[in-house]
Amino acid sequence: MGIQEDIQAVEDEIRKTSYNKATSHHIGRLKAKLARLREEVVKKASTKSGGEGYSVKKSGDATVALVGFPSVGKSTLLNKITGANSEVGAYEFTTLDVIPGVLDYKDATIQVLDVPGLVRGAASGRGRGREVIAVVRNSNLVLFLLDVFQPEHYKVLIQELYDAGIRLNTTRPDVVIKRKDRGGVTISTTMELELTDDLIKAVLGEYKIHNAHVLIRDNINVDELIDVIMGNRVYVPSIVVVNKVDLANEEILNKMEELFPDATFISANEEKNLEAVKDLIYDSLDFIRVYLKPQGGLADMDEPLIVTDGVTVGDICERLHRDFRDKFRYSQVWGPSAKHPGQRAGLDHYLEDGDLLTLIIQK
Repeated sequence: MGIQEDIQAVEDEIRKTSYNKATSHHIGRLKAKLARLREEVVKKASTKSGGEGYSVKKSGDATVALVGFPSVGKSTLLNKITGANSEVGAYEFTTLDVIPGVLDYKDATIQVLDVPGLVRGAASGRGRGREVIAVVRNSNLVLFLLDVFQPEHYKVLIQELYDAGIRLNTTRPDVVIKRKDRGGVTISTTMELELTDDLIKAVLGEYKIHNAHVLIRDNINVDELIDVIMGNRVYVPSIVVVNKVDLANEEILNKMEELFPDATFISANEEKNLEAVKDLIYDSLDFIRVYLKPQGGLADMDEPLIVTDGVTVGDICERLHRDFRDKFRYSQVWGPSAKHPGQRAGLDHYLEDGDLLTLIIQK
């Protein structure tokens, strides 16, 4: 059998196996095998396309990817909120390349990318899906744009991104796997787990990990354990915007509001509620302000760096100059993230809103 047939067989077996304590071990191994097979499909799709992706240089304070099916209005929305020039047409696959735009909002410069429409099978390479997904993986926020008449598209998009290793609106599990040369698998936990040690070892065995120390600080499930083992998952926040509300009647709008209570409803073509979209993007990016302070001088309190929450000193180095990380000696930090004023900090130090930062670089 080919890989696709193997995947189908494993999926069928998972589907027909009732989940209970007695079958959890078997299902866990099946899920591990399924994830491994899907990864093979993704790698083959990337190789088949020559490994080429859309070349989009990240710029600004954050990057937002507009994700949706063809012809949902992504190009129109991009043009309206950024003034970009993305081709607009009432037919599928109008956008055949990634079109960047810049949204300047509340002192932040936000790069917005209109990517070609995703379709079912994108994670396996259909419709240049792998190239599109590569752009999405590198973004700070995913904006799902839905057609008010096509709510079913959302589940398809979510599944395609999931199959491509993109985990939305969640955080990386606090699990560390350290491989060893010998001694088998040892497991340390800080809480009671639903997963048994035997199941954890069985899943590790599917990936030929037979000697390792596993430290688990979250009550993870099998899928999250597999994600940690795979090591290539990205964790990105997402928001939902529903378009074309000017064409829908009250019944359809009520139905969509029930399905997507947290969504923002707009008409990109009629420029309806677009300020709300800008607010939503800005608020969802969790921006913080970091003030640069030259060594022995005063901090520039007028023009802070606008960065996303979770930024490290190393991230700031890379943003300021390509050589700063390599020539980094140490930093000093004043503010909320510092244990004391002027604390020495390394590249992995996480910064917080309002921090003052001094970088000491080798000359």
